Amino acid sequence: MSRYKTIDRLAVAGMITLCLIWSLQQPGLKATAEDASPILQIALRSGIGAGLVALYMLLRKEKIQYASLPWLAGAGAGVLFALEYLFLGIGLRYTSAAHGVVFLYTAPLFAAVGLHFTLLSERLTPVQWIGIVLAFIGVIVTFSAPDGGHSSLFGDLFCLLSGASWGATTVLVRTSRLAQVSAAQTTLFQLAGAFIVLLAASFLLGQTRFTPTPLLLANMVFQSVIVSFLSLLIWFALLRRYQASALGAFSFVTPLLGVVFGAWLLNEKINAGFLLGSVFVIGGIVCVSCNRWLEKIITFHRRR
Repeated sequence: MSRYKTIDRLAVAGMITLCLIWSLQQPGLKATAEDASPILQIALRSGIGAGLVALYMLLRKEKIQYASLPWLAGAGAGVLFALEYLFLGIGLRYTSAAHGVVFLYTAPLFAAVGLHFTLLSERLTPVQWIGIVLAFIGVIVTFSAPDGGHSSLFGDLFCLLSGASWGATTVLVRTSRLAQVSAAQTTLFQLAGAFIVLLAASFLLGQTRFTPTPLLLANMVFQSVIVSFLSLLIWFALLRRYQASALGAFSFVTPLLGVVFGAWLLNEKINAGFLLGSVFVIGGIVCVSCNRWLEKIITFHRRR
């Protein structure tokens, strides 16, 4: 029997909150890209977030047995987290926030496939495999959709790689000893790794310009305190208690909100090809993450 709980009201409230927070990430990074590159912003927010998590652990007097910590898995999670945002930062320089958020949130699909081959409790069902196929078709449609200059295939590809990196992080957390350490410790591993890797990347790529405009500073506060600190603590706390596939049932809300915010806040145009592809991708996410509910509906109608 799986040790993970089924979805309850606490999980629903937590995931809806996270979806709202995460859907504002890409529009915020895109809106302030002229003042500081997304890679540098994410590096700085990760460093600030790591400091906040360390302070949080200190105030809680959380005892850490350093000798028994999963350092190798923690370093791997940090590198994967850094790659997620490195790819996203590169992608957002060439594509729209709407495209970025849709491709980033293919992460549950990559996580579901990875967990299928690593955990017996999370084998994919036929409905979930249908979802994988639908999402794959959606990615192809979105890649081939003509755009009015707001996005490019190059940018879209890097945002898709960002989603794959996030999915790989979820698999690593669930299948390694990171599943037994506190949510704060797992978050600290990721933020510290992202700060080191992305700060080095920003210097290597020559993306170190930082113009402290009011909009940029406000976005940095949001990204550092809300996104990198509070949301990650909530996410890993939920991930340690509930099935990853069940939590992923809410993930389709984030790309929907991200597309809306991109159009509303950044005046991004949503063309028919991208909209069609997004429907396939989000439909695939629903099939993968909500498969139990869908199977119950199918069984009910068959019995009628």
